[in-house]
Amino acid sequence: MSYYYKYNFVSPEPVFATVKEELKSYFDTGAVDDLLFPTYLDKCLKKLGRTTYKIVPVILDIENFEARLPDNFYAVREAWLCTEVNLRPAQSANSFYSQSNSATTIQVGPTITEQTQACPNADCNNVDCNGQCMPDLIQCVYKTNHEISRTLNRHYLLKPGNISVKKYCDLGCRNFGSESFDTFDIRDNKFVTNFRVGTVFMLMYSTEYDEEGTQLIPDNYRIREFIEAFIKYKIFEMLSNQTNDETFQQLQQKLIYYKQLHDEAYIMADIEIKKQDVFAKQRRVIKDKNRLNIYELPQRVRRDGRNFYGPFRNNQ
Repeated sequence: MSYYYKYNFVSPEPVFATVKEELKSYFDTGAVDDLLFPTYLDKCLKKLGRTTYKIVPVILDIENFEARLPDNFYAVREAWLCTEVNLRPAQSANSFYSQSNSATTIQVGPTITEQTQACPNADCNNVDCNGQCMPDLIQCVYKTNHEISRTLNRHYLLKPGNISVKKYCDLGCRNFGSESFDTFDIRDNKFVTNFRVGTVFMLMYSTEYDEEGTQLIPDNYRIREFIEAFIKYKIFEMLSNQTNDETFQQLQQKLIYYKQLHDEAYIMADIEIKKQDVFAKQRRVIKDKNRLNIYELPQRVRRDGRNFYGPFRNNQ
């Protein structure tokens, strides 16, 4: 399974409020409004790519070659076929000793309390001896061993492809219209496969919304700056296409200025989302170091000085 950086997602309302406050005169006169702000936001996120969408794990139960996708589905990142093999339960190595009985206990002591000597008082009839005798009490002890259920999960990475699935398909068309058996397709808000029944673990890009119905954005400074610059640029583009108190030359100069800011903010945001974190850099270093190991001869000594056969063999 691949690794990915997990962003924190926040509401874009502070960005919208900043734009409306900085361009207050245009909003107060009614020249522009915030009706298209969600549309502009959607354009910004699509321009930056799928990195700006939240990654959510989902379990899909395939029935009759298909499963319904969630409502907030945007795109598939990974899809894994999960197979489960039930094994015999394993008994825990630890034991718990108690004086209470349960369903998973084993008796290691007698189950009754008995009196080993007769009471010298004949009137008590072994019911109430009034302190004349004391019966020997043997307490019960139970040993408890818990069982651990064991399952084996095997994952197969599914490949995207075009699958032509009939509405009522028999066993003879499991691979109908597909080049392999481990293929999936997205159609009509459904996850379509070429196996009839199964379980799929999917990492998907999702669209998340706040309480006001506005799409959430990553909590990243460069991305927020790009969204703000793009909205300002689109506002002045809208003003240049309508009649207002400013001249066309003034609006063109502002439009060119904010377009330049938008282009610079987009470049910085695009660089920001492509940066590698510390863990990604570590994995890249290890991968680059070992990428030529397949071309090494088995009798040769490795780069770290150890032999290919192991630390207990002499170097050839």
